[in-house]
Amino acid sequence: MQTLLQKYWYRLRSSLWFVPTIMTCLAVAMALSAVALDRTVTNDWLQILGLSYSGGAEGASLLLGTVAGSMIAIAGTVFSMTLVALSLASSQLGPRLLRNFMRDTANQVVLGTFVATFLYCLIVLRTIRRADEVAFVPHLSISIGVLLAIVSVGVLIYFIHHISVSIQADQVVARVGQELDDGIDRLFPDNLGDSGPEASRAPDEACLPAQFAREGYTVGALQDGYIQMIDADALMALASKEDLLLRLERRPGHYLAKGRAMVMVWPKDRVTETLAGKLNASFVLGNQRSAVQDMEFSLQQLVEIALRALSPGINDPFTAVACVDRLESALCSLARREMPSPYRFDGHGQLRLVATGATFAGIVDTAFNQIRQSARSNPAVAIRMLDAIAQIAGHVNSAQQATCLQRHADMIVKGAREAVPEADDVLAVEVHFTEAMLALRIFGS
Repeated sequence: MQTLLQKYWYRLRSSLWFVPTIMTCLAVAMALSAVALDRTVTNDWLQILGLSYSGGAEGASLLLGTVAGSMIAIAGTVFSMTLVALSLASSQLGPRLLRNFMRDTANQVVLGTFVATFLYCLIVLRTIRRADEVAFVPHLSISIGVLLAIVSVGVLIYFIHHISVSIQADQVVARVGQELDDGIDRLFPDNLGDSGPEASRAPDEACLPAQFAREGYTVGALQDGYIQMIDADALMALASKEDLLLRLERRPGHYLAKGRAMVMVWPKDRVTETLAGKLNASFVLGNQRSAVQDMEFSLQQLVEIALRALSPGINDPFTAVACVDRLESALCSLARREMPSPYRFDGHGQLRLVATGATFAGIVDTAFNQIRQSARSNPAVAIRMLDAIAQIAGHVNSAQQATCLQRHADMIVKGAREAVPEADDVLAVEVHFTEAMLALRIFGS
């Protein structure tokens, strides 16, 4: 249930309407409260506090009508500017980055400010009564409306600055890089149960029952979609309650077709239709990937920006280099950490869950493979990737990680030798390749 709530909260925060809706509700409440206060507090007190509106009912109606009309017009302009920014981001940086712009709190607050001011003025306007009726001018409410209009002007100026900065490639890359760093922080340590005494062993030394592979029962997915989140607590509680051993066949970010293997359960004689339903309920599926538990999603966003920057239509190697910079930072942070054990134990030391996660080599492949392939003929990007490998080499903690980095360095220099036409450019790539090899050999020694 907690994971499901987290999914819906993530969807709400990724929508343009959530924050404006909250601000609109607050504006309605503030308008009703201000009008009620105007009806109970005498005008003398408002004059003492400097909050009294000096005009009559006609002037008050005209003032609030002008503010309301201008606010809804500006809200339309803001919405149009936001769509232009989204269109530019989609064409230049990739459609999957639209989510980042929609989740931008500043854009949501700006849009909400204008809509809330408009609705506030509209509600107050309907309470004004002229002299031929029962005269009533809500002086405090009108003063608040004027104050909101002044604040809205400042918000408009801020929005123009913010939208011009937020669509810059370096800013977009920085935001995605920060999201990637947050994803690495969430991944380590892993939360799928407690690590028992067997957790540090290699996979072939774990205490898996000998009959698990041949007697386990595969539970398939009941629907199609990408795995966005897995309710780890629910899986551990279910495995402990039913005395089961579970092995996850897929992890967040993978696509599941209906009926495809999702969880291996042992012993199989305890599997019922109800249990299969509970297991499926622990997997949150959606039409697109999510960065909540899928660190590689943010990684692939950086790769997508770099690939588009290296395409002939855009030809922007500087943006590709900026993406490699962020990938370097993330991989340095990842190399300093110990990959979590796939074996998870309950509070009694009983193995309950096997959840194989991403490996360092797999993450490095995701980060470098496609960029390396697209940058074969671009010495600047190839040199920057070799420099990144040299920096990451200073943080690796195993020979397997160093071997993975060396493999990528070999492929980078090989691609440059085959695709770069200028001998001097190839020589520059080879110099940085030598530096990267030296950094890796220092680790090996």
